[in-house]
Amino acid sequence: MKLTSAPSPKSILITGASSGIGAALALEYAAPGITLFLSGRNSQRLQKMAKACVSKGATVEITALNVADDTAMRRWISGCDRRYPLDLVIANAGISGGPKGALGESEEDVRQIFDINLAGVLNTVHPAIDLMRPRKNGQIALVSSLAGYRGLPSAPAYSASKAAVKAYGEALRGQLRRSGIAISVICPGFVKSRITDSNTFPMPFLMDTPKAARIIRKRLQARRAVIAFPWPMRLILGTMRALPSRLALPLLSGLPKKGSKSAGV
Repeated sequence: MKLTSAPSPKSILITGASSGIGAALALEYAAPGITLFLSGRNSQRLQKMAKACVSKGATVEITALNVADDTAMRRWISGCDRRYPLDLVIANAGISGGPKGALGESEEDVRQIFDINLAGVLNTVHPAIDLMRPRKNGQIALVSSLAGYRGLPSAPAYSASKAAVKAYGEALRGQLRRSGIAISVICPGFVKSRITDSNTFPMPFLMDTPKAARIIRKRLQARRAVIAFPWPMRLILGTMRALPSRLALPLLSGLPKKGSKSAGV
């Protein structure tokens, strides 16, 4: 089945919607006639987001849960779909290790990052696929990062988890191309949030969250395979990916980490 430009979604589920890109996307889509299902781990921020989206005319349901809990995620997503069949699912929740000392990420940090960034995406995507496949319709977005273009010495687990999400999403798009389900991978660079407000290091091409949300929405509407921005940062990391390690590693070792431990949750 050929995938064309998507109709405007009416029922949208977003994980990690209490802050950052997830919150900005919720506000971007909020409007009369739109139903939003939002999850995160911070109930207070979720409630604040729900009020903001309701003020724009949307119907909003919030649920506080951990995306690493596969049973809870399947139950939540299935329950949302029973009430309003999902048109768009955005697997956005993610974390990074935050600033580390000379020893870098601990084993505990690494496992937690993979639990949220990779297992959490799988726990979102697969229940959605199971629900959308019988009706041969729907759209799923996996949030990766430009950090997934090349392993960053400053954030090994974050880079690796986001690289896995990118590769999996790209392959899944091909696998599901005849199913009627559109898959897109979102790869943002630095996006302004309450997290980046506290960062003290330079963040090249830092972008406001509303602008990032507008870019994502427009390109999801066009069913783009990979939504990578801003383009100068994409170009830089794409070039780094093409360089041999002996040239790239000295340059990459000086780059800052992308965020803090609670980013995107």
